[in-house]
Formats: sequence, structure tokens, C-alpha cells
Amino acid sequence: MKYENVKNYLKQQINSGSIKPGGKLPSIRELSLQWACSNNTVIRAIEELEKEHLIYSVPKSGYYVIVRSSKSEDRPEERIDFAMAAPDPGIIPYEEIQHGLNRAVELYGDRLFAYGDPLGFPSLREAISQHLAVSQIFAGPERICVVSGAQQALHLLASMPFPNGKSAILVEQPCYAGMLRLLSLLGITAIGIARTESGLDLDELERHFRNNSIKFFYTVPRYHNPLGTSLSRREKEAIAAMAEKYDVYIVEDDYLADLETNSKSDPICSYDHSGRVIYIRSFSKIMLPGLRLGAAVLPEALIPLFRMYKSSSDLSTAALSQAALEIHLSSGLLQRHAAMMRERYGIRMKALQEACSRYLNEGFRLSQSTGGIFAQLELPHHLAAEELAAALRQKDVYVFPTMPCYLPSVESANSCRLSIIRTDEQKIEEGIRIIRQTADELMSHRSPNQFNRSAITWI
Repeated sequence: MKYENVKNYLKQQINSGSIKPGGKLPSIRELSLQWACSNNTVIRAIEELEKEHLIYSVPKSGYYVIVRSSKSEDRPEERIDFAMAAPDPGIIPYEEIQHGLNRAVELYGDRLFAYGDPLGFPSLREAISQHLAVSQIFAGPERICVVSGAQQALHLLASMPFPNGKSAILVEQPCYAGMLRLLSLLGITAIGIARTESGLDLDELERHFRNNSIKFFYTVPRYHNPLGTSLSRREKEAIAAMAEKYDVYIVEDDYLADLETNSKSDPICSYDHSGRVIYIRSFSKIMLPGLRLGAAVLPEALIPLFRMYKSSSDLSTAALSQAALEIHLSSGLLQRHAAMMRERYGIRMKALQEACSRYLNEGFRLSQSTGGIFAQLELPHHLAAEELAAALRQKDVYVFPTMPCYLPSVESANSCRLSIIRTDEQKIEEGIRIIRQTADELMSHRSPNQFNRSAITWI
């Protein structure tokens, strides 16, 4: 068919470098004249290329080639990094982001050089509202606040008073280490509840909600950091119901929602009927880490106070970053890049699971993550996580011991968090082999009763 001829021609132009990465395709009109065909034929060819993640559209500008290669992937470094949680610079589409920034300056003009609404550009909040609807979050732009990274939202929520008049914050154990550092710096009372690979003990959760003065429960239901696992629908529904029953707010950190592979996996917020779930979304793990952008969906009762705390923090989130995100959302680039990342990270997570099953047994256990970027590796009792991490570092292999993910009053698991975000299949295979080799070297020099978790101080 003729559209296939147009598609194959454009694909050849892209693959040969005749149209360079970041370069603009000829217009639909130019292509229809060149091929003596209708505009609809050209549009169909272009849509096929979009589905293959070869090009992306920019409204009122045209179609551009996505950057597919990178220095970091073409020339792997010796370092094998299972510790980092930020995207590999080599897979960030720099040319597309640069084009988005240039378009932001063109389209938004004077708005970029003035203080804006502390809650964010109205047009961006509308775009985020539409984006969140795909994840079953149906919130109008008036309930959405653009924040300078999800971390800022957590800081503001931990600092401000809540309508329930309560003060303590309930956190999962283990928990995102950055949240625990934040609570410690603010001097806030934090209470822990165990979170395992199988989820939460809902009876214990209810006892906390009923008996303690819980301001909010901080949870990462999807692709937990550091476990890598997700809560079930039954648990999410129960949490939303308990929040209403006991007047406890829920802060749902859905930082990896754009990497979800199960279309039926809905957030806790989608089950909230009482206005007690605060939903936080990050855009840093997909393609825009340096722009420091996130979004918080707030119950109406919290919006005035959150606005006050937000404006006292930074007056307004960086206008150029907001404009760039709006362009990436409206053009579909962020969504297409997320689809590529889901596929790529899924392959890596499978490679991690398979490599661990080959090399790590006899006391090792990897959590069964089905997606996301993290999995937790439990170690044999007589092999300290901090000691293993220090030994691996000498071999340029980096892992993250999970001790910082626990409150000081809670005994931490003897485990390491493994991230696949800065690796590839070859590095994963080699890294897990080195972990096994290093573990054997350490364990061969001692008997089990020599185990001492405090022998190494991890910095």
C-alpha cells in the first residue's frame, strides 16, 4: 500500500542519518506532493512511525526524530551501578528536551520571566489532569499543584498542620530513605509499620489508625522503594476505607506510575470517597530529572494551606521547567518515552531475576518485582550488607544497603536494594556474578558466629 512506501522511505531516511536525530521531517503537505498521494496517506505513515517510537509530534511545529543512541550505551563504562535511582543520562532524549525548551520560550514568552501561581501554570495543570486520568485519577486542575519535585511535596505536607489536628506520621518499614531523613530533620514523630513482599498487615494498620494520633500514612503502593513490589487492590481499597473511618490522611507516593505494565492496577486515590488521599506523581524517573517537577493532587480542604506553604517555599515552580513539561505532555513525547522505558526496564528486571536465580541461592533471596526499577536482595545472616557493599565498591560494583530505609528504633533487614535504571543486561549478568564471587570471598574468611552488622559504618 502507498502509505507503507511513504513510511519505509521516511524510515530509511532516519536510519541512514539523512534526517538526523532531533531533525524535523518534511511537512505533510510536502510529502503528499512528493509522493502524489493524499494527506491522509502521509498521516497514516507518520502514525505508524510514531507507534514505533521513531518520531514525535510538536503541536504547531511538526514531527521530529527521536534520539535513539547514546554515548553511555555505545561505550559502556567499567562501573556497574545497582545503587543509583536517577535515569541513565545516555537514554535521556536531550535533543527533544532542548527543542521543547526552545518552543517553551517561543510559546510562553513573558510568562517565563514573571512570578506565577504557586500552584503552577493553569494550562500545565490541565495537561497533568488529562495525563492522570489515564491512571484513574480524575481530578480537575484546581486540585492539582505543580511542585519542584515530589520531594518538595513531601516536605510541605510533613511541615504543615492537617485538619484532623494529629501530629505523628506512619511510615512503612522499610521506607523511602529520603522521607525518613526529612522526618528526622523536621523533628517529627514517625511510627513504623512492617511492609513485606506480601504487603501490609491490615489488622496492624487499623490498630495504628485507631490508637495513635496519625496525621497521615505515607505509602508507596506501586513498585515500592526498596522492595520493588506493589500492594494488591484489596489492600488499597482497605486503606482508603480506613482513612475515612479513622480520619487519617494518606500520602500516596506514586513515583513510578508511568512505568506501570498492568492497566488494571489503580492507585489508592481512585478508591478515595472522603477526600483523605493526597496523591503525588513524579516526572523525574522518566525523562526530566533535572527539571525537578512533580505534581500533588490535593483534597479541597488542604488546598489553601498548601498554597500558603508552597508560596513561602519558592513563590512558584520554575516557569521554564513547567512550560517544557507542558509541551512534552501535549506532544505525547513523555508518554512515548515512558512506553519505551517500560519495555526497556521490563527486559532489565527480567534479566536481574534470571541472573539472581543462576548465581544467588543458599541464603540469598531477591524480591519478586514484576516491574519498576528496584528489587531487594536479602543476604545470608552471616554476610553483612554494609560489608558486602564496601567490598563490592572496591570492584566498581555499587549496591545500596537498606539500613537507611528503616527508623532507628526498628531492626533493619540484612539486605541491599538493586536498581536496574543505570544498567543493561550484560552489566546485570556480570554484576550479579561479581556479587556472588565477592560474597563467597567474604564468607570463606569467617564462621557464621563472626557476623557483626556494626563492623562497617556505611556513608
